Amino acid sequence: MSDKHVTGKILTPLLPFILITSLFFMWGLANNLTDTLLAAFRRIMSMTDFETAWIQIAFYGSYFCLALPAAIFIKRFSYQAGVLLGLAMYVIGAILFYPASIVMQYGFFLAALFILAGGLSILETACNPYIIAMGDPKTATRRLNLAQSFNPIGSISGVVISKFFILSNLDIAGAEERALMTPEQLTAIQEAELSAVMGPYVTIGLLLLLLWIAIAVTKMPKGSDESPKIDLIPTLKRLFGNKNYVMGVVAQFFYVGAQICVWSFTIRYVMAELDIREAAASSYYIAALVVFTVFRFINTFLMKYFRPENLLILSAVLAIISTFLVITGGGLAGVYALVAISGFMSLMFPTIFGLSSKGLGQDTKIGSSGLIMAIGGGAVLPPLQGLLSDATGSIGISFWVPLLCFVIITIYGIISRKHNNVTVTQVVV
Repeated sequence: MSDKHVTGKILTPLLPFILITSLFFMWGLANNLTDTLLAAFRRIMSMTDFETAWIQIAFYGSYFCLALPAAIFIKRFSYQAGVLLGLAMYVIGAILFYPASIVMQYGFFLAALFILAGGLSILETACNPYIIAMGDPKTATRRLNLAQSFNPIGSISGVVISKFFILSNLDIAGAEERALMTPEQLTAIQEAELSAVMGPYVTIGLLLLLLWIAIAVTKMPKGSDESPKIDLIPTLKRLFGNKNYVMGVVAQFFYVGAQICVWSFTIRYVMAELDIREAAASSYYIAALVVFTVFRFINTFLMKYFRPENLLILSAVLAIISTFLVITGGGLAGVYALVAISGFMSLMFPTIFGLSSKGLGQDTKIGSSGLIMAIGGGAVLPPLQGLLSDATGSIGISFWVPLLCFVIITIYGIISRKHNNVTVTQVVV
């Protein structure tokens, strides 16, 4: 990446910056709207925690599968082309919820989610390094934290939409009552519930068409003048030889896994500990996302005065303590500790992304795909937590899975701090 771009001598026009930042909002909305589907499908189709976790396998498995092809596509063409492709898949996946609600097959919903999430994978692969390229590399991590601050606003919007348009429309009948119904009675209830699931997704898909058009007709900055030539094998060799980058990918895998574990089972935990239904329990999920959003802005401000690595370590340690209280505390205290975890997670994704991307230069686009592929942790770890919950009969005990993830993130923070200390010393010398 040339100095012309990374030094910010050519400023990014305001409208393109706003359009790209709006995408952080849109994939936050999709991510957390999808998280609530675990609680919804558990009731609609009388599923176990492991069976509902297939939603996350389809969603975050798509991230893993499409991130590298997305990076190759973006490098061959442009960030703008990647954004348009990702948005198109997002729209198609969302609209497919309509036929899925008619067919009433779980697998059809999973297929729609896989396509939708593939679009999000392409968007994240394009937008995260794009934001990093829009200015001084010294402030890249802080700038990405700022752009990512709009992501949890989308997350809150997704859960609010789910609370009022999906979860509030679920029939009160539980698994035992549904087992006693006639096929006609059960089908009538499920049709209404799946229609409620479908409505928000199709509406969002149609609105995104307008955003697609706006980006298509706007002259967007290229963000890089590097050659579109793709030397994949040499690039991968350089990336795998970069210890800070490799450990960053590992940390990102476990961070996303932890985040999806915590958020996917928040409603279940609150229901179990406070003996309330999905719609009421989702209020605590919304509170967690509000805390997440507030702390994202706070941490962006704190990065003016403290090193990102130190803030990452502190946040991970506090997340460990909070998760332990979730496991051992229970009741309202456990719920409050669960909400607090979101505050401590708030800086982790963009900070790990920024720290891992330092010094990648011409390998940034392919390197960013590895960090997006690491979002596949959201497909691997929630099912493990679901299995642990089903096996022990305790949703609280299952939170050992995210706790161990936060331990790994703490270790990465320490490694990254040592790496950057060495780098600074070499530069000074």
